[in-house]
Amino acid sequence: MTADSLRFEGAEGNELIADRVGLAGQPVLMLHGGGQTRHSWDAAAESIAAQGHVVYVMDQRGHGESAWVSSQNYMFADFAKDLAVVAKTIREKDGAAPVVVGASLGGLAGMLAEGHLAPGSLAALVLVDITPRMDMSGVEKILGFMSAKVEEGFGSVEEAADAISLYLPNRKRPKDLSGLSKNLRLHADGRYRWHWDPNFLSAKNNQDAAARTQLQQEIIDAAANLKLPVLLVRGQNSELVSMEHVEEFLQLVPHAKFVDVQNAGHMVAGDRNDIFAAAVQDFLNDLFAVS
Repeated sequence: MTADSLRFEGAEGNELIADRVGLAGQPVLMLHGGGQTRHSWDAAAESIAAQGHVVYVMDQRGHGESAWVSSQNYMFADFAKDLAVVAKTIREKDGAAPVVVGASLGGLAGMLAEGHLAPGSLAALVLVDITPRMDMSGVEKILGFMSAKVEEGFGSVEEAADAISLYLPNRKRPKDLSGLSKNLRLHADGRYRWHWDPNFLSAKNNQDAAARTQLQQEIIDAAANLKLPVLLVRGQNSELVSMEHVEEFLQLVPHAKFVDVQNAGHMVAGDRNDIFAAAVQDFLNDLFAVS
């Protein structure tokens, strides 16, 4: 399938770039994790669209080709506000509220948008390796990797691939690095840097313990308010989401379904896209009749 590029407007009038795969059917909006871009969903979007859905894959604020916001508002609530606006736009355009598939940052935005800011905005929610409570050592590991080369950058795409291989030793290093190149910007000094606004990371690093505790409680409360169909997909080797976190989430959202993907870590779709896409397709098929 071919993808059409389009633009959405976010909560601050910020430009959000997306691709649309498929022409008709139940709309599905896929939101990547922090530090990623919409291209992390390329293979999954193709699979889901092939089942008769129209799939939007969007770069969130400060990521990929979407605008870096001058306000430097990169808290989870800011991403949730964008989602609420975009979901309304999709509903007006396609005649149906979207199902949101959110990985990590995208999933947190989904919980806050539907469970707190704008209940009823979404048709269903798929959370990809994210729950309200997370393993903070895993969070620190991810933030550490993101911070390591944020200023210095890389001398080549191959150097960036080497860094990822050290960070994710269990994932096979791809021979074709064209996908990775979509996550990098070539700057005037000849260095490659990640395709996201460094202020996104500053917003996370500058939070004190009290602010983090308050935010976590807000997400827990939002999850408890979820009334729509929910699927939680966890990577069995996740460094962020333990089974204790899963059990707590299923107590908060007892109607939620749960899938544990073997041989996958936090980057579930990247590690086992076949199983991930099949789990999402089964969930959608149970909810929507596809002709």
